Amino acid sequence: MAEDFARAVEDGIRLSKRIYFGKDRAVAPPKPILAMDKAGEHSYLPSAVMVYAIIGDPSIVDNPDIPSYQPHVHGRCDPPALIPLQMNGISLEADCYFDTAFVTVSGSWRVHCVMGSRSCDCRIAIPMGEQGSILGIEVAAHRKSYRTQLTGLDDIRGSEKIGKTEDGSFLTPYIFTLTIPQVDGGLNLSIKVRWSQKLLYNDGQFTLNIPFSFPEFVVPAGKKISKKEKILLNVNCGPGTEILCKTTSHPLKELKRQAGRLGFSYEAEVLSWSSYDLVFAYTIASSQTCGGILVQSPALDDVDQRDIFCCYFLPSNQQTKKVFRKEVVFVVDISGSMRGKPLENTKSALFASLSKLDPQDLFNVIAFAGETFIFSSSLELATSETIEKVTGWINMNFVAGGGTNILLPLTQAIKMFSDTGDAIPMIFLITDGSVGDERHICEVMKAESANKRKICPRIYTFGIGSFCNHYFLRMLAMVGRGYHDAAYDADSIEVRLEGLFARMSSICLANVAFQNLHDFDEFKVYPSELPDVSSKSPWIVSGRYRGKFPDSLAVTGIFSDMGRFSAELKVHAAKDMPLDKVRKIFAP
Repeated sequence: MAEDFARAVEDGIRLSKRIYFGKDRAVAPPKPILAMDKAGEHSYLPSAVMVYAIIGDPSIVDNPDIPSYQPHVHGRCDPPALIPLQMNGISLEADCYFDTAFVTVSGSWRVHCVMGSRSCDCRIAIPMGEQGSILGIEVAAHRKSYRTQLTGLDDIRGSEKIGKTEDGSFLTPYIFTLTIPQVDGGLNLSIKVRWSQKLLYNDGQFTLNIPFSFPEFVVPAGKKISKKEKILLNVNCGPGTEILCKTTSHPLKELKRQAGRLGFSYEAEVLSWSSYDLVFAYTIASSQTCGGILVQSPALDDVDQRDIFCCYFLPSNQQTKKVFRKEVVFVVDISGSMRGKPLENTKSALFASLSKLDPQDLFNVIAFAGETFIFSSSLELATSETIEKVTGWINMNFVAGGGTNILLPLTQAIKMFSDTGDAIPMIFLITDGSVGDERHICEVMKAESANKRKICPRIYTFGIGSFCNHYFLRMLAMVGRGYHDAAYDADSIEVRLEGLFARMSSICLANVAFQNLHDFDEFKVYPSELPDVSSKSPWIVSGRYRGKFPDSLAVTGIFSDMGRFSAELKVHAAKDMPLDKVRKIFAP
């Protein structure tokens, strides 16, 4: 789909050469991307919110203000071409809470490429940042307006007013598109889009990265057209914290600075639109462990009327430098559906992960389809000689074919772990399939976790493709105190898988648990099994409760040297922070 979209935009740019803007043209006409400048087949994919005219009949392409002689065009565009609309104004507002950002982009686009007497459909494309999730779209065009809303399946079946499902879809996992029907040539489209995304986190630094890079050909023609660009950015990390700004991509002006809060703005008349993404990085200043608990009453329309809490914890820099030794078994799906690029990219990422193991780490590799193939009968030290040997074994044995049997290799992996207590046993599961006994697998793994080990096996899961059962993998990671990540296309397997391995390799605090919970009538936390603390991801859990929250809550754990950790996290009322939206999943 992405390749077809890029080709349609390329056709649209070529078709837009028919448009005459007169002598008052302030910017050059669209330039084709030269072969040497192309970054592969995705060169024309949007890198900011964009709107396109969908052109099936090329004869309607013309300047709606200055009709010009156009030679007749025979035939139609099949598939339709996409002409990027010129943008008249753009504003971006981002509100950051912990590891989540809520983004609103508002802008105005003009159908500058269609005769005033004709109309066309328009397509909105919305690229989002890390783990982006679309929240809503509003469109106003002259006397028409459109908006999206969450709708149940029963409403879809019983209403004729609801748009077709193909009108809105994901072009890639992080680019959402929506079609607006029949917009007249020369009209302005006012559009507001909202989404949420995650902030990147690494060694105490949060980084917000929002797609905000516009191509030259969306700059409107005409010297006298005002072009205004605006950015509002708010950061709220909770009471008792101090935020330190590290880097920013745009010239932001500080508006407010309070305990745990920062506000910035940028507004300017520009000659051309932003040509780079909005990047903002910050840290929470603290030489000690930083953490706290926020509590909030539920909204009146919330179906769950239990109170909400959110607990956050950031270890000090000194604590994150000492990580656990690892015992890791890579369990890799080599079933028939992995054939080709998925398996080849998985092998490349696996080689990179194996090379990053420390010599004192222990590891093994299990490949599975209908049967299993095991590199060694026991865990091996990650010496250079062993890594070279397993590389050859993988190249020989990773041949796609057969079905998917996940439980057998998982149980084989668990039997390999020792119980010395000075290392974290880990299973790294990679699969693109689904199985029929998901509940049973989770129950078996949960029972293994309940065994009296000093440190129970952690399960990290990685799903490939849109047909994979990501819900099952997420639940399996949760009962195994690990994390889940996914690559929905083969091209992103390596970077996503290596990122998950980096998180797994940077655990600095394990066996995290809450204390003094006896005063609660009910206390439910998500995830139900508290994950370990890693320097590559902030530790944030949330949930619901009944009863009175104490003034502080104790959190305990163990360090890599088996030393005990204990901290009292103070409880604060959450002000101006939508906990129900920041942490959307709560325990039932």
